[in-house]
Amino acid sequence: MGLLSLAIWLPIVVGAVLLLFGRETQARGVRWAALIGAIASFLVTLPLYTRFQVGSAAMQFVEKAPWIERFHINYHVGVDGLSMWFVLLTAFVTVIVVISAWEVITERVNQYMGAFLILSGLMIGVFSALDGMLFYVFFEATLIPMYLIIGIWGGPNKIYAAFKFFLYTLLGSLLMLVALIYLYNTSGGSFDILTWHKLPLGGHAQTLLFFAFFAAFAVKVPMWPVHTWLPDVHVEAPTGGSAVLAAIMLKLGAYGFLRFSMPIAPDASREWAWFMIALSLVAVIYVGLVALVQQDMKKLVAYSSVAHMGFVTLGFFIFNSLGVAGGIVQMISHGFVSGAMFLCIGVLYDRVHSRQIADYGGVVNTMPKFAAFALLFAMANCGLPATAGFVGEWMVILGAVKANFWIGLGAATALIFGAAYTLWMYKRVYLGPVGNKHVEELTDINGREFLMLALLAIAVLWMGLFPKPFTDVMDASVTELLRHVAASKLP
Repeated sequence: MGLLSLAIWLPIVVGAVLLLFGRETQARGVRWAALIGAIASFLVTLPLYTRFQVGSAAMQFVEKAPWIERFHINYHVGVDGLSMWFVLLTAFVTVIVVISAWEVITERVNQYMGAFLILSGLMIGVFSALDGMLFYVFFEATLIPMYLIIGIWGGPNKIYAAFKFFLYTLLGSLLMLVALIYLYNTSGGSFDILTWHKLPLGGHAQTLLFFAFFAAFAVKVPMWPVHTWLPDVHVEAPTGGSAVLAAIMLKLGAYGFLRFSMPIAPDASREWAWFMIALSLVAVIYVGLVALVQQDMKKLVAYSSVAHMGFVTLGFFIFNSLGVAGGIVQMISHGFVSGAMFLCIGVLYDRVHSRQIADYGGVVNTMPKFAAFALLFAMANCGLPATAGFVGEWMVILGAVKANFWIGLGAATALIFGAAYTLWMYKRVYLGPVGNKHVEELTDINGREFLMLALLAIAVLWMGLFPKPFTDVMDASVTELLRHVAASKLP
């Protein structure tokens, strides 16, 4: 078993053991087992970076074994510069989520921790899969633990939100399954994704495939106008569920565009780029305006996520290296920043049991340490230079201006709206005199919460001040992808 298989299956096995053997009376032991399992899973992923051959666009750490031989389906995994960082990000965020739930989750602790560990392994499987059917299995399997997390530990409307999440994402994925089967038949009975990249497909077939993949990945991102499930799910999901959903699960859709839509249907991708750019700009501008009027903190950050992910799809479909690399960097930074924003809301909710902005005011007076962390993450969400939020957005705007000045100008308005809704929320929640008795009675963050937020703060500042390790890993793969997309495959 190689490193990638360990990264995929170690959290799944630990999670399954917790589900089977963790008891309500052993909550303390379950928490420690989950934390040790999450840290071990993260440590296993670190050699993927230290041993990664920078400058190579080839797949690395490849493992291949027959799975369902009759249909030539293989257990085939590997990573390149487009996917490697997401494996590390997934494992890192899982550690944070386990720490965040330490004292908050008191019922069915083993099931909660087990679900997150299993989800972590499945998401790493999505980023690693090089077999089409294996990708589909992992992609769909991620729905199950997240559905349970929302449906069991969520808010008052958790069942409605869980069903909405499940139905939206499942319906979109069914068209992707049809596309995978078509590619299997066209390639002479192969589910190998890298083989599909070389298929000489006609223009009509490419267009149909492009929109089949679009149906699955656009819902997952989520792009406007299929984003309406996200705010409902975020509002009802527990804090850990919101953090993982924003930090990792939205990236599965954006990654799908890089691995499937663009390399398999390059001509259709170029032909329909205007459509993708238009939808991305609507997400960036219109959804940013929608975020401005939100009264619920979680809804505000949820709409903010849609706007930030609009940057990602915009960067991909302007087809230059700055844009594509900027989109990937934005995915990673959004993982740190949005996860941190939702965890900060969770810290307040655990104390006051309200997410309404109007129920706060002057939190800095009673929670100065926490307010300092919240300010850093708010500034990163605005795209402040020297934070992770700046790097990807700046690269995408530069790439967009290079492609078309007006597209770049439209994208740049997101920085204005992002600053407006984020800082206005921070002002109303944290600044000014103490708003009410609940705020007056607040206690500052404890050691566990400090550790959780400090780890994310280090990641946000490290990426903002020194993004070179991130971009170096992806450069060769981005260049190869753009070369592949530029070369017409029409027979």
